[in-house]
Formats: sequence, C-alpha cells, structure tokens
Amino acid sequence: MKAVVVHQYGGPEVLKFEDYPDPVPGAGEVLVRVAATSVNPIDYKRRAGLTKDFYPLKFPGLIGVDISGTVVKIGPGVEDFSVGDQVFAMADNTYAELCVVKAADLAKVPKGLDLIQAAALPLVTTTGNQLLLATEVKAGQTVLVLGAAGNVGRSAVFTAKTHGATAVAGVLKKQLDEAKNVGADQVIATDDDNAIAGLLLVDAVADTVGGKTAEKLIAKVNPGGIYASVVEPPRNAAKYPSVKVVHVFSKFDRKTLEFMAEAVRDGKLIIPISQRLPLSEAAEAQAKAEKGASGKILLVA
Repeated sequence: MKAVVVHQYGGPEVLKFEDYPDPVPGAGEVLVRVAATSVNPIDYKRRAGLTKDFYPLKFPGLIGVDISGTVVKIGPGVEDFSVGDQVFAMADNTYAELCVVKAADLAKVPKGLDLIQAAALPLVTTTGNQLLLATEVKAGQTVLVLGAAGNVGRSAVFTAKTHGATAVAGVLKKQLDEAKNVGADQVIATDDDNAIAGLLLVDAVADTVGGKTAEKLIAKVNPGGIYASVVEPPRNAAKYPSVKVVHVFSKFDRKTLEFMAEAVRDGKLIIPISQRLPLSEAAEAQAKAEKGASGKILLVA
C-alpha cells in the first residue's frame, strides 16, 4: 500500500508518501480501506517529536488518528462488522491506504452521512463531548466554552445545549462573526478585557485554548464549579482552590461518536471542512494546519 511515512522527527517535509507494508488484522481487528483521514494537532505535534515522551514514533512509522473507510477484511472473533461496511473511528496509523482498527474502537457511519466527511468527526466531536461532560454542568447552569469557534469547541457547545445548559462561546475578536453559527446563547471576545470584566460568573468552563486566556477565565468560575481542559490547566489554578480543575483525555466511545455524527448529518452541529487534499499531499496539509488554517483539512486516500 501507499502511506505517509515518517523516518525522523521534523517539519512537514519529513512526511514521505511511499510504499509501506500492508497491515494484517489480528484477533478482534478489522482491516479498513481508508477513504479519508484528517489533520489534527496531535498529528503534527507527533511528527515534530513534541509527544515523544508519551506517544513516541518508531521509525519508519505512520501517524494519524481519524479514519473513515470501508471494511475489506475481518479478523478472528469479530462479529459486529462485515466486509463492505462503511465505518469510522479514532485509530492509529491512519495516514495510509489501509489501516487495522480494533473492532471495539470502530463505528458504522450513519446512513446519510458522506463517507469522506465522516473522517473529520471522530477525534474532535468525541473530545468536545467528553470535555463538556467533564464539567458536570446541569440543565439551567451556565458553561463557558473557550475556543468555541474551533471544532472541539463547537462540539462542546452543542453538547451543552443538548443537556439544557446555557452556553457562552469564548472566541477571539476576529472570530465573533464566525461564532454566531456555533449555537451558543452568548458570545464574548476572550482577548477583550472589558468583555471579560462584564462576564457574569459561570458554573463551569470547558477549555480548548489554555495559556493566558485560561489564567484570566478561571476567575470567572463560581466557587464549587469545575474548570475542565483538554490542554494544560491554568497555571494560576492554585489561587482558586474552590474551583475543581479537570484534565480531559478523549477516548473512543461508539455511542458518543454515532450521536455526534448524526447531529452533523442532520445539520444540528457544523464541523467546517476547509480543504480536501490527496493523501500524497499530507506535508502541505500539515503545513497549512500549523499556520492556523480554519476548518478541518481532510486527506483523501
């Protein structure tokens, strides 16, 4: 098969589109012919060696987390899937024409959802859902979602609304117009100190941004509230002992992914896709993503 192979840590130029051994499904695994994958920050951080302490690459190796495609072979003990099923998942080594996925980590693409589009959804929608749930926000309470214009943030806002919570979208000034379609009840600019000062206390924060923004906004959480983050926790968290800080690591959940994907299919949740590039152009795709391209970039196999 052809795959995007990494022989050493470095910039986008280390991504080489070349021949690589076909993977073989083992017990409880499924072989998927990849329709598409997508570019996520974890992909280019891993390529650059920024995650080698906890998520290293063995060279020559593959990267990639999102996958959508068609089942072409079933390993021993797999009962839930058949050859020809259209599937999607969070997996490993997805920048390739073929990928082995554990059946337990696989879901069927909902009818009516485009197979290529499905590749944009697994990591960001699952992460956003689980980030929001970690805030433990209840119906009638208010949650501030930082980075709400991003795909994880959008997914968190949608999840908040499905739980009956009031969602405040925190975005940059330049994103205020874009944030009008994320489904939040209120939008504020997190790089506007006056806007922050005027924000009433919230019951929880769902953070996808971190940094200085996190340090400012933790002060806006009610005592006893929760500050959940998928990035580093606020460095000044010790100053707010009444606020519980939770670090969220996303993990695959089939029901969650199916639920979020159905929301995208039905137009209830919008995950913008900015570009669709051939898998062979993964280096260009990652370079664009690292420069802050808006919307998901898909790599079509």
